[in-house]
Amino acid sequence: MKLFDSHCHLDDRAFDGDIDAVIQRMRAAGVAAAMIAGTNHRRSAKAVSIAESFAGCYASVGIHPHAAKDCSDATLSFFKKLAQSPKVIAWGEIGLDFNRMFSPQKDQETWLIRQLEVAANLNLPVIFHERDSNGRLIEILKNHRQTLQAGVIHCFSGNKTELQQYLDLGLYIGITGILTVKSRGADLRKLVPLIPANRLLIETDAPYLIPVPERNQTRRNEPAFVRTVMLKLAEVRNENPEDLSTKIWGNTCRLFGIDAC
Repeated sequence: MKLFDSHCHLDDRAFDGDIDAVIQRMRAAGVAAAMIAGTNHRRSAKAVSIAESFAGCYASVGIHPHAAKDCSDATLSFFKKLAQSPKVIAWGEIGLDFNRMFSPQKDQETWLIRQLEVAANLNLPVIFHERDSNGRLIEILKNHRQTLQAGVIHCFSGNKTELQQYLDLGLYIGITGILTVKSRGADLRKLVPLIPANRLLIETDAPYLIPVPERNQTRRNEPAFVRTVMLKLAEVRNENPEDLSTKIWGNTCRLFGIDAC
């Protein structure tokens, strides 16, 4: 299988000591490409630097909702300069997170909309983060549909109604290692068979969300483990893993505009 980890954070300090070994294990597992998702000023710059250092690695730039209170016009200008790199092929991770409220709702919404506009001007697909927004993200995306080029709901964990609304907006759905967890992934396992095969992506969100059985062996997720997500996804959907992985590889390349795929 040829796999694409569509969302990871190799810029995290957890990888500072052995990034070369992590990339080697990724390739050995058949993971030919990985998207390193930016979350703030510093980490977006680091994501781009890593992507420029390794073949098969790409980056996105953007402000995570947790950091929205620190965003500014100068920040967006900095991201635009970073986006001039050929390795930057998406904008994000952006969205809404009303769970911990590290940034006020007003700031989250203001900078989400501004970033949607910038991404549209740069013709970049968007990587969305959503947690406990109670439909507010969907409402904003519907109201700004004209600026929504293409995108993916990273680490989907919503309900059936939300899933259908995301699909109606033309978005892709990112599936993580949560799918492999017995209790936490139960609802997700009921929904993944409903997702059209041409809208599926797989991801690790490394170093977070370690899948089973790797979570019993390590405290850090990494791109190589996206293979476990892929195999579980095929099992739940009752599909041939090789056939499904080929479709998902194509989906990911199509979303991110990678012609070489």
